[in-house]
Amino acid sequence: MKTKLIVLLLGTALVLSACGGNEQQTDETETTDGGQTTETAGNAEEIVQQSCIGCHGRELEGGAGPNLTEVGAKYSQEGIKNIIINGQGSMPKGLLNDADADVVAAWLAEKK
Repeated sequence: MKTKLIVLLLGTALVLSACGGNEQQTDETETTDGGQTTETAGNAEEIVQQSCIGCHGRELEGGAGPNLTEVGAKYSQEGIKNIIINGQGSMPKGLLNDADADVVAAWLAEKK
């Protein structure tokens, strides 16, 4: 009985740690012609690989989270961004910053 409880707790901890908590910055800095710097969002596929595959699968085929391979057929880019920012169902809110959410939402909206 103790072994089953320990395995259950470890499994739960593994799933929860895979679904979020990635504090790593994916923003890049670019220099404009005037010498000013601006932050731009990272590459959508890199962001997804770092923040989303724990729940949605390496190929976005689904897992703890839903299949996203054709999510653009169900939701608009704005709808996808809203889900990323505000969460939905078991997906927590705030896993990505606003700029990264824009990039990922645009990329996912093309998946139809």
